[in-house]
Amino acid sequence: MDREERIRRRAHEIWEREGYPEGRQQEHWDQAVQEVESESSEAERGPVVPDPTVGFGSAPTINKPAG
Repeated sequence: MDREERIRRRAHEIWEREGYPEGRQQEHWDQAVQEVESESSEAERGPVVPDPTVGFGSAPTINKPAG
């Protein structure tokens, strides 16, 4: 699905969610553009991958002063 179609669908969803108001097409379109662009930029960054050097569920390491 191309970008414009995603925006069109999102704007329609916003319009429905808000109860089908009249005269707010541009507002809904602009909001849809922002949401679709936000999703696109998140996708470009890629998924968040856990750091394998950090133990999951392990107790924190406490560094004690030498002495």
